Amino acid sequence: MTVTGGCKCGAVRYALALDALPPVYCCHCLTCQSWSGSAFSENAPVPEAALDVSGPVVEYLFTNPSGSQSHQRFCATCHSRIYNTNSARPGIAMLRAGTLDDSAAIVPRAHIWVKRKQPWVSIAPDAPVFEESAPPAEFAAILMK
Repeated sequence: MTVTGGCKCGAVRYALALDALPPVYCCHCLTCQSWSGSAFSENAPVPEAALDVSGPVVEYLFTNPSGSQSHQRFCATCHSRIYNTNSARPGIAMLRAGTLDDSAAIVPRAHIWVKRKQPWVSIAPDAPVFEESAPPAEFAAILMK
């Protein structure tokens, strides 16, 4: 199976060498709200090596307060943010789940930084939630269910 997606205008397309849709989590932190222009971001951690991107992609590089470098990838035409990588997580790409062709089939497995959640956002009662970042081992177990 190949999982596919792309930007709003269709200039950038990608394929993921995966057997199923990737796991997704929602982040409600203020940075993700600013990046997405919305109440939260939907992120799908995928192996960077499994991601094959074609089309005009531009990169924005910045250094986080922690010192890690974040490489944001956008469509050069419509400026949709497609994915990012971070030097703190080598080999992992954080795909924007809304760019998946089958994004309607996504069910977030967890919500992080809910202390910054917009008050009108409702989260499913059975979804794991974390006030801030989730403990790495617990978060990995949730995403790999």
